[in-house]
Amino acid sequence: MSSDQPPIVQDAGAAAAGGARVERRPTLKRAWRMRHFYILLAPAVVLLIVFKYVPMYGVGIAFVDYNIVKGVLGSTWNNFKWFDWVFNDPFFWRVLRNTVILSLLRLAFGFPAPILLALLLNEVRSTSFKRSVQSISYLPHFFSWVVLGGIIRELLSTQRGVVPYVMVAVGLEPVSFLTNIPTFRALLVATGIWQGIGWGSIIYLAAMSGIDPELYESATVDGANRLQMARRVTLPALIPAMTILLLLQIGNILEQGWDQIFNLYNDVVVSVSDVFETLVYRSGIEGAKYSYATAINLFQNGVGLVLLLATNQIVRRRNEYAIW
Repeated sequence: MSSDQPPIVQDAGAAAAGGARVERRPTLKRAWRMRHFYILLAPAVVLLIVFKYVPMYGVGIAFVDYNIVKGVLGSTWNNFKWFDWVFNDPFFWRVLRNTVILSLLRLAFGFPAPILLALLLNEVRSTSFKRSVQSISYLPHFFSWVVLGGIIRELLSTQRGVVPYVMVAVGLEPVSFLTNIPTFRALLVATGIWQGIGWGSIIYLAAMSGIDPELYESATVDGANRLQMARRVTLPALIPAMTILLLLQIGNILEQGWDQIFNLYNDVVVSVSDVFETLVYRSGIEGAKYSYATAINLFQNGVGLVLLLATNQIVRRRNEYAIW
């Protein structure tokens, strides 16, 4: 029996090698059949590499006394000096407080808004009315905040704005929303929702289109009304999309959108509207403190990464809808 063992081992190895070849061939054939999709994907991959991965080389600026002439590799190591500056800068703690408050407000009011709009649109039976509402709600997403900021300033202007005029007409005292500290955060959250609610609802409407109609028919037979069907059928079907989008929003919790705040804030409300993006802009672009600005931005991205990993781990333990 021992004399027969080597051929068996050799045959097993050959079978394993042959099995590997058998597994590899369909994969290559399938990839070749889908080559057109890979060609379509290639520009996006190239853009991702060029604008997301290649710039990671610049992260080294935060760890050196950056000199434009010498470059990152030629500059001297600073022994984490700029991170020490960051945590001892009084503006940093003000920026951190403002960023966290705005993030929580956006999470509490901005995250449910597209879901609510999608649920309402899903109940509309008039196709023309539904399309009109969708087009109007999508429209702000395609405008730059330079344009949207100008529109908001004109609407809220105390001299010629429509909103103060309506407030006076109904007997209220007009408020300068752009220079009023108590209302400016609410203005940022509200305008952010206005700009993104239509675009965000697309994902949830797409998820709703995949719900089996038989579930609604069964709920109707059981005597459920429209509200009960939305609670028991529609919302559970949206949980995967809601979970993934929530994870991504938590990962970007320290990013408030520089273009929106930069086009709306001013020196009067800077105490409640100064966030990481505006601090990085003032330090890096206006003050030419490139290493300091990079250290702030690196801290911001590091916190976002930690929050994303931690939240994803929690979600993975509770259900199967985690990102990975």
